Amino acid sequence: MHIVLGDTPDDTLAAFTARAAADPGVAGLVLSGSRVHEGMPTVHSDYDLHVILQDRHASELAGLDWFRSPHLDLVVIPLAEFRTRGMPGRPDSFARYSYVHAEVLLDRLDGTVARILDEKRALSAEEARTAVDGWLDAYVNQTYRSLKSYRDGRPAMGHLDAAESVPYALEVLFALHRRVRPYNKYLQWELERSPLGEPRWDAERLLPVVRRLLADGDPHTQRALFTGIEKAARAAGHDAVLDSWGTDLNLLRHP
Repeated sequence: MHIVLGDTPDDTLAAFTARAAADPGVAGLVLSGSRVHEGMPTVHSDYDLHVILQDRHASELAGLDWFRSPHLDLVVIPLAEFRTRGMPGRPDSFARYSYVHAEVLLDRLDGTVARILDEKRALSAEEARTAVDGWLDAYVNQTYRSLKSYRDGRPAMGHLDAAESVPYALEVLFALHRRVRPYNKYLQWELERSPLGEPRWDAERLLPVVRRLLADGDPHTQRALFTGIEKAARAAGHDAVLDSWGTDLNLLRHP
């Protein structure tokens, strides 16, 4: 089966959604990607569409999973898989952010698709606590490795570890606010439109820190970042993870 592309992405989307809406096997349609982030679409942007199928109904659209074109990208999944897609412990957990700002275009299940989507938009309190504990330990570990290498005269290896600590730091900061870490493409967009509260995490202050760590792993910048993260994590009750590092934390703090 194939999709006939229209003259524009809008034409293609309109034609496909009409076709999907006429299919009784389709439970819902969810739009994600840059098109649901105000100010982010460009002339190169396509439409990212999730097609959710009824669990016990056949649909010819099932064969279009991972269809890709300049106008339209599709993910076609049954409702049962949609419920768990992007959630913790799943191999597709990386997909969760794609649902944070997603829009429901069709929901044949009296709001069920919308309710499932809402569960993916933010971390539950329990999810957030577990996520912070795990990512915080990983962040401390990576930063400790980096600063040991700098201390021991191996700056190139220290730089590499510093760069690898950045994703962990971002995971911690967003999870502390029960938010899903955005894809890098949307990091500045998120920080500017929905700040993390404390001025040190605003886009104009946090992004230069990230760029510096990726550029050269500067130990002073690493310690400044750790100072802020330690303060935020302890305020949120994650002392046990930090205290498990004992005196090793002294290396991460400013002399």
